[in-house]
Amino acid sequence: MKTVDEVVELTRELPEKLQEEVRDFARFLAEKRARPTRKKLRLDWAGGLKDLRDKYTSVELQHKIFDWRVEDATGRR
Repeated sequence: MKTVDEVVELTRELPEKLQEEVRDFARFLAEKRARPTRKKLRLDWAGGLKDLRDKYTSVELQHKIFDWRVEDATGRR
């Protein structure tokens, strides 16, 4: 017997109030599955550029990082 058929069969045997709970739970599971999973923010990189703080201002460093990313994406150096 397929899982869906088994759930339908079991649900039919329940009182109407519990059938509503089964329906609500199934909707909850469907919504939960549709939601994107949130990943925790990783901070393991913190302090990774501290050797550059005397060489660049924070704005200059932001621009430099952007340039590095563009170079990595295009394969240029």
